[in-house]
Amino acid sequence: MALESNEYPDKSISKFESMLKTDDVYFFDAEDFEEIIHHYLNNGKISLGKKAIQIGLEQHPNSMELKLLQVEVLAFEDKFEAAETLLDEIQNINAANEEVFIQRANIRSKQDKHQEAVNLLLEALDITDHSFDIHSLLGMEYLFMDNYEQAKLSFMRCVEIDDEDYSSLYNVVYCFEFLEDFDGSIYYLNDYLDRNPYCEVAWHQLGKMYLAKKLYIEALTAFDFAVISDDSFIGAYFEKGKVLEKLGRYNEAIENYESTISIEDPTSYAFLRLGKCHEKLGNFDLAKYYYYHTVHEDPLLDKGWLAITDFHFGQKNYEKALYYINKAINIDGENPKYWKKSGKIYAALKNWDEADFAYKQAVDLGNYELSTWKNWAEVLNKIGDYNSAIQVLIQGLEFYPDNCELTYKLAGIHLKNDDLAESKQILSKAMKLDIGKLRQFEKEFPEFTEVDWVKALVSKIRKTAK
Repeated sequence: MALESNEYPDKSISKFESMLKTDDVYFFDAEDFEEIIHHYLNNGKISLGKKAIQIGLEQHPNSMELKLLQVEVLAFEDKFEAAETLLDEIQNINAANEEVFIQRANIRSKQDKHQEAVNLLLEALDITDHSFDIHSLLGMEYLFMDNYEQAKLSFMRCVEIDDEDYSSLYNVVYCFEFLEDFDGSIYYLNDYLDRNPYCEVAWHQLGKMYLAKKLYIEALTAFDFAVISDDSFIGAYFEKGKVLEKLGRYNEAIENYESTISIEDPTSYAFLRLGKCHEKLGNFDLAKYYYYHTVHEDPLLDKGWLAITDFHFGQKNYEKALYYINKAINIDGENPKYWKKSGKIYAALKNWDEADFAYKQAVDLGNYELSTWKNWAEVLNKIGDYNSAIQVLIQGLEFYPDNCELTYKLAGIHLKNDDLAESKQILSKAMKLDIGKLRQFEKEFPEFTEVDWVKALVSKIRKTAK
């Protein structure tokens, strides 16, 4: 392929650039120009690459490889018509040049004509013995078309040709994952490992597949082999730590996360997981230490701010929790998770007006979780703004139309607002949805459970339920 990676001695690059500066004319072989052009294109120096193509074709006007590199640049610049014209010229001279079909496929792909690109690549396969790159390109085209089954087969062919092509191996596993064929992926990876038993990449991917199936012991074994194959493989230590957390083996998980820090500079994710493990073990000072480092290392990681906020909230240190969530909001005021957490903290502090504002911000920014509607309505209930609470619950029921908790709460708020007929109708619907939630309603609105019509309705619904 035209853009494959090549290393070219600095001497030739210096000689070419010296020629450009002095206007002297130096002669280069066509192969020299190819290497120089590759150097510039691979380093993103397109204008110098184009200059090298121009001079190269002046010295070697019949070089097919230089013309194909010119086609590649034209396609890169979306000059498709000029590229096709040049390809016609090349094909008239050499009809069996697979690179012509590959470049035509590249153009079709850039035009979103992926099936045409596939057809051209299949033609290229018929006329070449060097099929690795073509199978790889076919795999990518099938991915563009969401044809994961064919993409998987193409990338499998790449791995057959070169079993150290880990990029294709990753793509094979990705296709299995998308197809939700975890068993197929496990079988494929085990078969691959029979031939390549020390491949840390395959062990790592196998562990992730076992993890997806909640086969934690098998996943742990696979990650162990990944670490044995490469004791500096940070990804395997991370995944192993996650499995150990799920198994409740927090001290061992800590050891693995600490291994990642000893191998490379610490990451915010490593600090976060260490904080979570220490919190589970009751090592609260260490948990705080790692949570502080999490947000310091990456102030944009929302999981870090939420973790440190939750930690202080769990300790009932609401003022400290509020301090950290406000810092998070100052960094990213568009994050609905922050506003929802803010609403929860203000509610715990009985600052109902601020809680109301925070929940409104969360919803306006796209947080439509069930708990958001319930908690916001409860805040408005505490304020005594029953009309707004009713509107919030009606909105919530648009997202969760058969949710009995929201329906019971709406019936209760209507009762408080003296909307008796509406309350009766909604309460009847709520009890039909789930009679078991009635006790929760009775606890939330005890003042109404002795109302005659409520008692009669409850008795009737209970009899119906029986």
